[in-house]
Amino acid sequence: MTDRLYYNDSFLQEFEARVLAVAGATGGICVTLDRSAFYPTSGGQVFDTGWLEVIADASGVARLRVRDVAEDEQTGDVLHIVDGDSSALLAGAVVRGVIDGERRRDHMQQHSGQHVLSAAFEKLYDFATVSFHMGDESCTIDLATEIISPKQLLAAERLANEVIAEDRPVEIRFATPDEARTMGVRKIPPAEREKLRLIDIRDFDLNACGGTHVGSTGQIGSILLRKTEKVKQGVRVEFLCGLRAVGTARRDFETLTDAATLFSTHIWEVPQQIRKAQEEIKAAQKAQHRLLEEVAELQAASLLQSAQERGGQKLVVQYFADRDLGFIKMLAQKLTKAGQAVALLACGGEQPSLVFAQTSGLPNDMGALMKQTVQAMGTRGGGNREMAQGGAPDGDRAESAIVEAAKLVAR
Repeated sequence: MTDRLYYNDSFLQEFEARVLAVAGATGGICVTLDRSAFYPTSGGQVFDTGWLEVIADASGVARLRVRDVAEDEQTGDVLHIVDGDSSALLAGAVVRGVIDGERRRDHMQQHSGQHVLSAAFEKLYDFATVSFHMGDESCTIDLATEIISPKQLLAAERLANEVIAEDRPVEIRFATPDEARTMGVRKIPPAEREKLRLIDIRDFDLNACGGTHVGSTGQIGSILLRKTEKVKQGVRVEFLCGLRAVGTARRDFETLTDAATLFSTHIWEVPQQIRKAQEEIKAAQKAQHRLLEEVAELQAASLLQSAQERGGQKLVVQYFADRDLGFIKMLAQKLTKAGQAVALLACGGEQPSLVFAQTSGLPNDMGALMKQTVQAMGTRGGGNREMAQGGAPDGDRAESAIVEAAKLVAR
């Protein structure tokens, strides 16, 4: 079993160890050491990265990138997946491990922040944390509750940040499961273990955990709650800690500033300006729709006046290069409501389309005619006896398709 150096010192970033085994792994080499400060993915926290350095030959030191770290649950070994020339990595060789300090500090801030936040929700509202996940950009906890109000979120965030501001010591302790039960540990893992590693945030939280943590709450920096969503096991809360929170707050501020500049207003007035713009857009869309209806009515009257008549019904066959599907559907409705008419319409543009329509009661089947037409072009479409629509490969095919379809309209 690998001796896990981070258990007693989360700030340890360099160490020496002896290689126990080297084996092939997917896309790299798997190295087992007798001792390691690299944290393997476990308990919601993601793995450390860094380097293994080993004397390769007389030419110097080989530096191999550690890109993943996992745990062998059967043996308890920490498995280091490395990239590079591993010829110097032989069993018995002494290596120097170097942890990516920036990544380790980020993980310490996120994980310790999670402990503080989970304890805050439990102390204030008795919301237990069901699970924790640390992502590359944000972290989440799932709370055992059906709903969380905005007021509760703000209160938990404030309490957590007060604990951070107080810079309380964060200490590592060890106890048996029985001892832990008498100490008020927030959550004891179900797996039987001889000793539990406890993270003690003085006078605020005591919890069993194998992760890397800060030395005092002030090193967390800050906690920023983001959004919530309902999940199967409760409510998921997204949060950020430390430098992640600062970076995200900076990005949010820059985004709001850019939006405010576009609206020529202050950042706190952006939501009001967006609502105003949405209302103006809706009003403009309604006005445009009314104008299109007027245009369609005039166009329908003109087309019916000049259309040829077949057996008491008007046949309108028309291609519109610059109109869209919405307009020709509207026009088809106007044409078929104005009298006994069959309308075979097509449009070009970005989405060439066809619309076939007839006045209710006429003997044609527009759905069947459309199906026959689009099958010939290798496209899709459909509808019912009175109205159908379909696609066309391009404007030229759309125009020729309605001419061919006109030949099949009942006389």
